[in-house]
Amino acid sequence: MTKNSISAVVLYKDEEDTIDRCIRSLSWCDEIVLIDDYSTGKKLIQIKESFPSVKVFKNHLNDDFASQRNYGLTKSSGLWILFIDADELVCEKLKLEILSIIKNNHIYRDEVNGYFIPRLDNIFRKKLKHGETAKIRLLRLGRKGKGIWKGKVHEVWEIEGEKGLLEYPISHYPHPTISAFLKSINRYTDIRARNLYVMGKKTNIFSVVVYPLGKFIYNFIFRLGFLDGMQGFVVSIFMSFHSFLVRSKLWMLRHNNDNE
Repeated sequence: MTKNSISAVVLYKDEEDTIDRCIRSLSWCDEIVLIDDYSTGKKLIQIKESFPSVKVFKNHLNDDFASQRNYGLTKSSGLWILFIDADELVCEKLKLEILSIIKNNHIYRDEVNGYFIPRLDNIFRKKLKHGETAKIRLLRLGRKGKGIWKGKVHEVWEIEGEKGLLEYPISHYPHPTISAFLKSINRYTDIRARNLYVMGKKTNIFSVVVYPLGKFIYNFIFRLGFLDGMQGFVVSIFMSFHSFLVRSKLWMLRHNNDNE
């Protein structure tokens, strides 16, 4: 590939409602690498037929998102790697910004090894402009060979050297229904609690009860989540519930194992 080639890496697991749109938004990349966690649906066959240029690799997630992303790094050949999830897409403005920086060398600096990208959540047909998710900045674009992903869940890409910040956001379309939101929270809190337990972390009744309540007040009131209406309220409640479940599950793991 060329000096300024870009590979897009997409993690996939049965996100059948969003994957087509995600891949189409990446058609400008030199390479699209799809890492499939052995999906059970038939969508993967359709993806191969509809997008024959997409490179598909199967790899078990094993509740380790950093490992899955690092696997994607090994399968990518571009100088630059862009990580996009199956429920995300790259809008036209973000695409042009990336091309301007990487492809056309506009304000391009050799010492910059990675770029943080804002992410705009779209929940239940509303763009969230306030609350916990409003100011998310994710390190998703980086030079290959300059860093690795760490953390089984809520993973981060640790890249050496200088990092920049892009202006336009990744569009994120998670949790199309309340039940999907709850299912996702249950799964991620299981992984997070087990990870904290292995790390030797502890919790108590104060942390289980007070922290989630404080998190709701902070996100819904002080970070103006109420300005996003009912969607802002639901997200604030659910993110507090996420914190409650992590700490409750951690307490149960430690309590049950300490009493064996």
